[in-house]
Amino acid sequence: MKQAILNEHEGYHFYRLAAEKAVDDEVKNVFESMAEEEKRHEEWLRKAYGHMLENKPPIVEPFSVEQADSPGIFSEKRMMHQGLEVSALHIGVMMERLSVEYYKEASEKTRVGTLSNLYSELARWEQEHLEKLEKAYDFAREEWWGKQNFSPA
Repeated sequence: MKQAILNEHEGYHFYRLAAEKAVDDEVKNVFESMAEEEKRHEEWLRKAYGHMLENKPPIVEPFSVEQADSPGIFSEKRMMHQGLEVSALHIGVMMERLSVEYYKEASEKTRVGTLSNLYSELARWEQEHLEKLEKAYDFAREEWWGKQNFSPA
């Protein structure tokens, strides 16, 4: 539980920093949104951990992941994004991949059914983050390469 809380805490601060450094307002909004989601994850985990410290069952309020429509940030008509933003998106992709793996493992290892369900839900949510960031990163990278006259071949 402590590691999961720290993971979400670090994710929150990474996305906050990325939002502060983003040049493009829409990219900044993506990072701010990701930061807020990581903050909510941390709050749920802290609540469950608090119950455990009090020798209570780790009651976790049910939550649902709302499917969000793409904000269209990385559409064909978007202008070039700064290299820092492309790099931050890539780091975000790597962090989300590790988060998915971590929560899947945690779900399998815990003997507490409520926590297993929470970890499974967090893994699913992190997978959604991963898919959004991968799509954004792929487009931003290709656009940046094009503007720099780079070729992946």
